[in-house]
Amino acid sequence: MTATTVAPVPELAALDDPVTAIRRHRTLADTVSQTLVMAWRALKKMRRNPEQFSDVTIQPLLFTAMFAYVFGGAVSGNVAAYLPTMIPGILAMTALTASMATGVQLREDMDTGVFNRFASLPMSRVAPILGPMTADLLRYGIAACLTMATGIAMGYRPGGGVLGVAAAISLVIITGWSLSWIFAWVGTIARSAQAVQGMSIMILFPLTFLSNAFVPVDTLPGWLAAFVKVNPVSHVVTAVRDLANDGVVSAQVVLSLVSCAILVAIFAPLAVRGVRRRMS
Repeated sequence: MTATTVAPVPELAALDDPVTAIRRHRTLADTVSQTLVMAWRALKKMRRNPEQFSDVTIQPLLFTAMFAYVFGGAVSGNVAAYLPTMIPGILAMTALTASMATGVQLREDMDTGVFNRFASLPMSRVAPILGPMTADLLRYGIAACLTMATGIAMGYRPGGGVLGVAAAISLVIITGWSLSWIFAWVGTIARSAQAVQGMSIMILFPLTFLSNAFVPVDTLPGWLAAFVKVNPVSHVVTAVRDLANDGVVSAQVVLSLVSCAILVAIFAPLAVRGVRRRMS
């Protein structure tokens, strides 16, 4: 009897090879679907760890009340007069603080070996980072809405009306999402979650407090005022004030949106490259 040699079928061979299977072509629909799955995973983690919401639930309430009653009389004479200046600043500060958690959580996933599991699956290499960042949009929205609600309860009356407030909150969410790419990139290059948090705070506090978020620029020394005027956070705060207080789409609003686009264009590829390197 003569043995018959059967030539391997290329499609079946590709399925037998896990590396080939993982690296097979993925469509845009696959990437979107897998990103939504990862976003749902991130939301479930938040639900099971409610303390992760402390920076977008407790912090806005605490900071709004604390800054209003501590600085209101000194800066504007009374709390009510200070609220139109302070609330947009608190909104920007809350977006910065909430976006910082993105890099910390990303680094924690890397340290626990979750990304090694993702690397063995036939999934898009951008889904593990796009998913959590999509879920974080909910966190930014909660933080912005709670801050605005607290300000209104304290007597803040935004002159921009409902549309102006909605536009201001939308700008804060966009700003937080674009800034989160910076912290996500930091998460890919740092060695631990604690290092990410330390590096993020070094970025966060100078940008927030050396801005026009809480005091008028004309009350600052000349050298400090020069930095505040070019600080990107100052432009965002001014844009939020224009929308919420006046209902005006000013040049600062356009500049803030352009700045957000530039941040995403620079740091999104860096963060995605770091994730792909981790999963390769």
